Amino acid sequence: MEWGVSIRRACRTLEFDTSTYHYKTRRRDQADIEARIRDICQTRVRYRYRRVYVLLRREGYEINQKRTRRIYSELGMQLRNKTPKRRVKAKLRDDRQEAVRPNDVWAMDFVHDQLATGNKIRILTIVDTYSRYEPALDARFSYRAEDVV
Repeated sequence: MEWGVSIRRACRTLEFDTSTYHYKTRRRDQADIEARIRDICQTRVRYRYRRVYVLLRREGYEINQKRTRRIYSELGMQLRNKTPKRRVKAKLRDDRQEAVRPNDVWAMDFVHDQLATGNKIRILTIVDTYSRYEPALDARFSYRAEDVV
């Protein structure tokens, strides 16, 4: 003999809505779309979800942009930021010399700041890369090329 409790009574006891109990998901299987998004992102590394969405629509997939973005994010396909070109070029230079002793290699750079009056000040710093000695700090409000030379 089976001692069952009705669904209505069980839901009422648990303070649970019966419509939630009877809910059937309408979500379609998205394994094929996930695979296709992964393929697109591997072959075209610089594409974001909007461009992937356009390609999927052209291929005949019935998908909207929000769903494409959700799947794209779930797969962890967010685009990484490119390193700025100036840093890449500086890293790849072969003509850089390694400092072996003091007075061997020098480096220069500008430091920027703003005064309480609102005026911007620039400071030219020259550094010995081996000993970290600074023979010159030149502060000015503006620099011309011949001033630096």
